[in-house]
Amino acid sequence: MNIENAQVQMRKGILEFCILHIISRGEIYASDMLDELTSARIMVVEGTLYPLLTRLKNAGLLDYKWVESTSGPPRKYYILTDLGRNSLESLTETWQELAESVNQIIGRTEQHRKPANGTSAPMTMPDQTNPSSNA
Repeated sequence: MNIENAQVQMRKGILEFCILHIISRGEIYASDMLDELTSARIMVVEGTLYPLLTRLKNAGLLDYKWVESTSGPPRKYYILTDLGRNSLESLTETWQELAESVNQIIGRTEQHRKPANGTSAPMTMPDQTNPSSNA
């Protein structure tokens, strides 16, 4: 298993959810989204954001409006549509259920690894002299 690839895939899997949450706070410029996603270590590649925003717009989850800028060309600000808000509510419920389930599994794993006295469980190796103990 390539751990780095698994980590990237996990981040990609929640990227749309995070973008919808960011936009749900109010009108936002794409570079501000990128800054927040980058600082949260969710995404650092600008080339990923714009196609994703286009896909979300085409799905009817968000819209945008052009706002004149005093320092250059007009800027595109993104907003959620009603469908986007409803989808975000549903995704948030799913996220909360998943997070609870994963945390439950992690908690059980941590309890399994820690003996009652609070010390780390010793690692045991199979008995190499008795082949039947390796099963």
